[in-house]
Amino acid sequence: MAYTITNTFEKNSETDEIHLGQHVLAEFFECDPNILNSIDKVEKYMVDSALECGATIVQKCFHMFNPYGVSGVVIISESHLAIHTWPELGYAAVDLFTCGNKCDPKIAYEFLKNKFSSKRASFTELKRGIISRETMKVLEKPFEIMAQIES
Repeated sequence: MAYTITNTFEKNSETDEIHLGQHVLAEFFECDPNILNSIDKVEKYMVDSALECGATIVQKCFHMFNPYGVSGVVIISESHLAIHTWPELGYAAVDLFTCGNKCDPKIAYEFLKNKFSSKRASFTELKRGIISRETMKVLEKPFEIMAQIES
């Protein structure tokens, strides 16, 4: 079966590299524990963050742990957004993985930082699926770090 690479990749104009997706690994500290322990709020904010960044939602699944904590995923056409919370620590770990150029995971990051009332946050942004411009094939090398931000 033959596949054609269409406009589903990002091009870095500074280095002229092509990659299939951006993966933002976010850490939210000193968050409101009542928000992080509410499956309804966590689900709403994750869904809203996907919409806010321009993603197309396909499906969602969230689970409330006993005695506390929420895990969930929002499947989007562009990939996924996933979360696990530790309300007792005021901490949430979030993966925001988007492909193509339709949506920006950093917008979802800023949205969630605000909604979780996070006093401190950080993220690392990775390039995933690096494409060779010459062969238009995925290179067999690990992801590259695009940025690391603390706020």
